[in-house]
Amino acid sequence: MRIVIQRVKNASVRVDGNVSGSIEYGLLLLVGIHESDSEEQLDWCCRKIPKLRIFNDGEGKMNLSLQDINGEILVVSQFTLYGNMKKGTRPSFIEAAKPEMAEKLYNQMIKILKETGLKVESGEFGAMMEVDFINDGPVTLVMDR
Repeated sequence: MRIVIQRVKNASVRVDGNVSGSIEYGLLLLVGIHESDSEEQLDWCCRKIPKLRIFNDGEGKMNLSLQDINGEILVVSQFTLYGNMKKGTRPSFIEAAKPEMAEKLYNQMIKILKETGLKVESGEFGAMMEVDFINDGPVTLVMDR
């Protein structure tokens, strides 16, 4: 599982010109599911993300978590995170999970994150999407599990 975590001032995702998810201050998660990923790995990521201390406290230090600030989450599926560019000039996506498996884990991720009580919005799995966001910091992290 590969998740690009971006601290954002706001973010939204559109499918066919219609907003399918929109958040204010919080995290944009671009989620790639690997063919060997499991529910155990997913659960670990979902439990860790809301607790990551990547938001500034009163002294400007990253000491606060998403839960501490009551932030919001926008989850967007992105199989291209597993694009392999070692050979040639066209990425290979052979390591990305098959759509059926990836969609199941993606939906499970949204469910687990919603159980935290935080506002969680999402894109549409498998759709062509337009993602708009203002990165805050910028703070961008990559979680590989």
